[in-house]
Amino acid sequence: MPGDPVARLWHSANMLREHRGDGHVAALVGACIGGTEAHVLSALDVGIHPPESFGRIHHLPKAKLAAVMDGLRRRGLVDADGRFTDAGRETKRRVEALTDELATPPYEALSPAELDELIAELEPITARLVAAGSR
Repeated sequence: MPGDPVARLWHSANMLREHRGDGHVAALVGACIGGTEAHVLSALDVGIHPPESFGRIHHLPKAKLAAVMDGLRRRGLVDADGRFTDAGRETKRRVEALTDELATPPYEALSPAELDELIAELEPITARLVAAGSR
């Protein structure tokens, strides 16, 4: 663990981000959602339509995107217009809920006072990031 407070915060944040990411991958695999499919569902979740225009996948070959969309349609996750079905929205909700659940153990290791201190220390940083346009 780095000794410098800024380096220590950066290192810790990276470890938590990686932990959460690993849990998200596990949740996606458990739901049989592949990488490009995950980007399509994320695009729909934030209101991007058509989802194939999403910046993370728009550069892929049209045939690959069409095959991904066809697969999501066959599974009942998107409709003929490429929008969420109820099943697709529920699948996305379940993946995100499991991701959140799998991300909690590091925070549960903290005492309530330590968690309150962590939140208090990070709130000003969060406020500055949000004010600068971060989501």
